[in-house]
Amino acid sequence: MSRPAIDLDYLTDRLARLLNMPSPTGYTDEAVWELCRELGRLGLDYELTRRGAIRARLPGRESKPARAIVAHVDTLGAQVKAVKDNGRLELVPIGHWSSRFAEGARCTLFCEGQPLRGTILPLKASGHTFNEEVDTQPVSWRQVELRIDAVTHGRDDTLALGVDVGDIVAIDAQPEFMDTGFIVSRHLDDKAGVATMLAAMECMVREERTPTVDTWWLFTIAEEVGLGASSVLIPDVAAMVTVDNGTTAPGQNSSEFGVTIAMADQTGPFDWHLSRKLVQLARDHEIPHQKDVFRYYRSDSASALEAGADIRTALVTFGIDASHGYERIHESALVDLARLLIAYAESDVEIERDARPLSGVKGFTHQPVDDGGQ
Repeated sequence: MSRPAIDLDYLTDRLARLLNMPSPTGYTDEAVWELCRELGRLGLDYELTRRGAIRARLPGRESKPARAIVAHVDTLGAQVKAVKDNGRLELVPIGHWSSRFAEGARCTLFCEGQPLRGTILPLKASGHTFNEEVDTQPVSWRQVELRIDAVTHGRDDTLALGVDVGDIVAIDAQPEFMDTGFIVSRHLDDKAGVATMLAAMECMVREERTPTVDTWWLFTIAEEVGLGASSVLIPDVAAMVTVDNGTTAPGQNSSEFGVTIAMADQTGPFDWHLSRKLVQLARDHEIPHQKDVFRYYRSDSASALEAGADIRTALVTFGIDASHGYERIHESALVDLARLLIAYAESDVEIERDARPLSGVKGFTHQPVDDGGQ
């Protein structure tokens, strides 16, 4: 088919809406509602798990072996560990991120009372008081506290506001969409992936593109704490492509431009056949791309496999600078990634045996081997 025309304005509009909607892991209901409204507007059938993970189906020319594409809508955040004697709040992180990037963050505290605004500060925040100690204090979550913007002179005043242990803290995204094409924000991991999937789906619906086989578009709600796609798959799915961020940093081959196809992460290699299929699709469709391996990284793919799903998995990413911090991406990478997702959905099924969970050796795959000169 012709080259898909990805609507960049649609993509960035959906991303902006998602970024401005708090959804730390454990507090994702409103983001789920937002996604469901948009899926309904696109005319897609969808269903939710009990806790709110979403699966939407684009019917294919055949039903099996079904494919899945997944991203997560939950983000990093924090939770109240203790209400301190001074009325401020000790925090623990939701997800794995450094308190270095929490210092100075504006945020919203969701408690039994009305939501409260506040700022996360280091314990020694005033240079006029602590002088050089503000630069020498340790970096850890025990060294920060949440100052809420309410009149409180101590622990009892804070408790009276409805604040208590376990309350959720959502960190402001503060997105900026630059004329240069760069997008700077917290929580681009993985709301940029979600927006890219929506843009790919919108294009396929608008251009009346039909997947080769049923393709399930999954949106998970607990990837940042390791659960991800553990409970949203259906048995017919034989292969799943995860959409997430690629870490652009020294020592990595990722880039803020083009698609980065991950060959392995800390859980091990991704499926040999599926990963190479995606690389070949990028070549065939002239989509800029590179490969990378991530040492300290896991995704929805890992949680699905650990939950017992017998599926092929792969990971395609948009390059992100300063992941889990003040993140930056380039919009062109999102367009390239959306194009690759469509190419995958429209690609031929090469391993027909995958339509059955179990079968004989006939049709099983081969990998190149060195015959030792024999």
